[in-house]
Amino acid sequence: MGDDVNSDIAGGPARHVPVMLNEVLSALKPASGRTLVDGTFGAGGYTTALLNAGANVLAIDRDPDAIRDGAHLLDAYAGRLTLVLGEFSNLDTIAIDQDMAPADGIVLDIGVSSMQLDQAERGFSFRNDGPLDMRMSQSGVSAADVVNHAAQKDLTRIIGILGEEKKASRVSGAIVKAREKSPISTTAQLAKIVENALGGRKGERIHPATRTFQALRIFVNRELEQLGLALLAAERLLKAGGTLAVVTFHSLEDRMVKLFFKDRADAPSGSRYMPEVKGEAMTFELEGRGMRKASEAESELNPRARSAKLRWGSRTQAPARSSDLSIFGLPQLASLQSLSRE
Repeated sequence: MGDDVNSDIAGGPARHVPVMLNEVLSALKPASGRTLVDGTFGAGGYTTALLNAGANVLAIDRDPDAIRDGAHLLDAYAGRLTLVLGEFSNLDTIAIDQDMAPADGIVLDIGVSSMQLDQAERGFSFRNDGPLDMRMSQSGVSAADVVNHAAQKDLTRIIGILGEEKKASRVSGAIVKAREKSPISTTAQLAKIVENALGGRKGERIHPATRTFQALRIFVNRELEQLGLALLAAERLLKAGGTLAVVTFHSLEDRMVKLFFKDRADAPSGSRYMPEVKGEAMTFELEGRGMRKASEAESELNPRARSAKLRWGSRTQAPARSSDLSIFGLPQLASLQSLSRE
């Protein structure tokens, strides 16, 4: 989720261009007979490349449109592609159900897809006016529900924490004041409210509403929780020697992936004063720092790549650890269910 000048919401807008593809392929080593999982199918960029290298691929997406649009690949790859509508937080369960466990490799691209941004009716972007929706799964609580029903203090926390907006209280106050007059139902309405509240910022490359839109999207889709659960599920699904590769576009997600690999790849250490240090065995091994940024050449061709970071690690033989989300330090925010209009 980047803050690129050419993208009003992270992850876009370069359509059908998978970020850091060569680096992902190098990490996953796709080949005939290997079972790989693309937990964020999107437009199918990674999946197609993995299939072209001969691998069998389980591709998952929570967006029904992505599954529909990718269905043509099923016949093209002669039974080597399994396409499933679902959340990547359940990727291990899905793989077991599809008889594709354990996996040799998993790739996750943590960002909103360009197709979602391009469709005004999905409500992810303010480039084109549309309903204030933002739901990847096209069901449940929408962004409109949040801005019209959340308490101001909750809006402030959502926008401040998930959008890293320094003036979140000013934005939430403007939203509450506006909704008292009439419901906020479109992306253009919300963008204007935020823009009026913040005004232009000297030196800023992005629209004033970018961080607010980012925060709402992350909140509505429970993206941080979903990512944490997906990382834990990947640990359970990978076979020894298998690789987990994660591409992120925003500091919040990258921090989570970094924390996960640090927790899972750091060996217990001792000293001459405390030589006996016991801890859980490492479940991942990292190559070097285990992080790489997109090249300058790729960033020039694809603006989406400018904020991208790839982190990857190889699964050890140690058993998966407990599925405890506390290692990620996720923020305590308002309940989505409490904001539903139903």
